[in-house]
Amino acid sequence: MDLEDDDHYKILGLPAGEEGTKLTLKEIEKAYRTKARICHPDKNPNDPHAKSTFQKLQSSYEILKNETARKAFDDLIRAKLDRIRRETLFDTKRRKMMSDLERREFEADKEDKDREEEELAAKKFREEVERIRAMRAKKMEETVRGRVVSESVRNGLDLDKEKILKVSWEKDGEGYSAERLKELFGRFGGVEDVVIRKRLKNRQNALVVMVSKDAAAAAVAATQILFGDLSNPLLVVPFHSTAADLSSASAGKHEEPNPPNLSNLVGAGYQAYEDSVLKKLQKAAAKQK
Repeated sequence: MDLEDDDHYKILGLPAGEEGTKLTLKEIEKAYRTKARICHPDKNPNDPHAKSTFQKLQSSYEILKNETARKAFDDLIRAKLDRIRRETLFDTKRRKMMSDLERREFEADKEDKDREEEELAAKKFREEVERIRAMRAKKMEETVRGRVVSESVRNGLDLDKEKILKVSWEKDGEGYSAERLKELFGRFGGVEDVVIRKRLKNRQNALVVMVSKDAAAAAVAATQILFGDLSNPLLVVPFHSTAADLSSASAGKHEEPNPPNLSNLVGAGYQAYEDSVLKKLQKAAAKQK
């Protein structure tokens, strides 16, 4: 599929060419939703080209909803239309009024300029297409990697649970992205991966996979009092800790953790522990102000 040669307005069922450049983003979104319902592979089980048609529709929509990519595409359309208009203007009457030499020189200059403008617009558009493709590929890679980590943790496969930390924070407070968590925990020896998990009540959860057991232990030891932003501190515990182990840790006891108990990872007992520790962290933060 060559995105450069496609008229992305036409693919969405919108007016092609220069008319499409005048459409609003709302009109484009409405056209995409309408066309997507019709072209979705589930609606066309007997069409062998349904999947590629739907992917082409999605690619065109991604280009047109992106302000920078759409502008580059609109510039390409205008460059092509300007070239066609100029060629049309050179009718027989005007050509006869010019000498053969002047006409050849003039046309050669205009053709070179038109070609340069079109090539420049095409180059910028290709760069935007590649940028969108790279963003999409990165997003898919992160999604797949996150699923692999989550499934491995859930099923007890491959990953050393002593390298994994359970991190949580208030949903309505200062947010933490995967990049921010990597930055914070990277100070303790490096981070292999971060997976933002589903929200539970008023808490947001994440799994942080450290590069080694020592790095995980160092992070837990350094984050027992206050860690992260003061407005919304992070609660950090070993992934393999049980509810009893966590209560002992909060009382200042440092005992060897019990074997992994995944049932304690998410539950009412663990939530109650998180709430009690959170109150202590908030009091500590208030005293520091």
